[in-house]
Amino acid sequence: MGKKAKKASGLAKAANRKLDASMLPPPPVPVEEEKGSAKILDEPTIQGNGFKVLGTDGYDDGGVADLSLLIDLEDNVQRRRRGENEYFRALQADLLPRATKGPMGKMSRREQKVSLAQLLFSEAEDSEDKGPSEVYVEQIDGGEDKLTLKHRSERVKQARAALRMSLMLREAACTSLSLSELCKRKLTLSGKAGAEEALRCADKAIEISGETFWDGDDVAIEADDEPVIDPKYEKNATTPGLANPSVLKLLPIRVSHLCKRSALLQRGNALAAQGKEDEAIKSYESVFPLVENEPRCARIDWERHSLYVNIGNSHSRKGDFAAADEKYAIAEQLGKDHVDGGNVKDGKGMVSCAKRARAFALKRAGKIDDAKKLLKEVLDQQIADNLEEEAQKKKEEEEAAAAKAAAEKEASEKEEAQKKKEEEEAAAA
Repeated sequence: MGKKAKKASGLAKAANRKLDASMLPPPPVPVEEEKGSAKILDEPTIQGNGFKVLGTDGYDDGGVADLSLLIDLEDNVQRRRRGENEYFRALQADLLPRATKGPMGKMSRREQKVSLAQLLFSEAEDSEDKGPSEVYVEQIDGGEDKLTLKHRSERVKQARAALRMSLMLREAACTSLSLSELCKRKLTLSGKAGAEEALRCADKAIEISGETFWDGDDVAIEADDEPVIDPKYEKNATTPGLANPSVLKLLPIRVSHLCKRSALLQRGNALAAQGKEDEAIKSYESVFPLVENEPRCARIDWERHSLYVNIGNSHSRKGDFAAADEKYAIAEQLGKDHVDGGNVKDGKGMVSCAKRARAFALKRAGKIDDAKKLLKEVLDQQIADNLEEEAQKKKEEEEAAAAKAAAEKEASEKEEAQKKKEEEEAAAA
């Protein structure tokens, strides 16, 4: 034990280091009680019918609880690992992992996690990959303008920045997701030419999500602007994966599954870019067991839909239109289910995506007339939907303007009546 402080300054420092247990937040819930977004809600927390779960009276939370699990803003893992008192002492003394230099050095660990979430999950309005679909499409044709290439390059840099920050904060789930995003964005930037690097990132993301151990230095290489792989490098895998028994005492297996789902899908895309269609199909199909017990909400069905369309596209590129069409039919039915269930926007989006994929598959199969007919049907429906959406938007704007005008008129009349009453009372006095 150290010496007890005698001077006033020493006593003050000692008092500041002492934790007031009454001021601490409640401890994290037990790991087995953390269900994430698998828990169906009785009431919608977000406006709109896109969150209704098919076949039940419940609602999806839009992935909010899953995001909370992945980012771990409340540091539940660290709190379970260290214990409440030790954790908050470390937090108070600024001993927890965070960036201490550069522009983020002045930000707290929590604030840095918020920035990390923005890097990983925010989508700009002009992003090419904005939206729920994860269908792989070769986007490199040699005719890209400088602005497009610059935008894609910036997106890759953001993913690398997210990877560096995840490693610095020692957040394994975010590290895995950053690698999956890097895989996705590298394919968008470089296509087949970047597929080898993209696949390497996806494989490392899967490793982190698994039961064994991973090497932080090996992962950190992918955060470099120009990663250089040493063929003689010997891994020193000492960090347990998200499904490792030691880690599952600190966080639920769902975190591992969420990361693995993303990584396997992106791995399939990277393999498809390399023309390894059979391996791509196997990677896509590996996701289905992980979503088998997920609710039939639009968010999850878009994931299922993307898998079926991607598998169909792989069969199509192999020259097997019949096998491809089976997958497109399943993907289209997912959309029809949501249209019938009241979520028309997402449902129509899924149907349109599946039909578009089928049209290109028909073209590959030499059925040009059928392909043109189906593509025209998709475009006509899109035009009709856009007109309907614009009309609905205009109607809502007019109703809002009318409601505002009525409210202003009512307020004006009340003000005038109050003024007249006050004048009458003044005259009577």
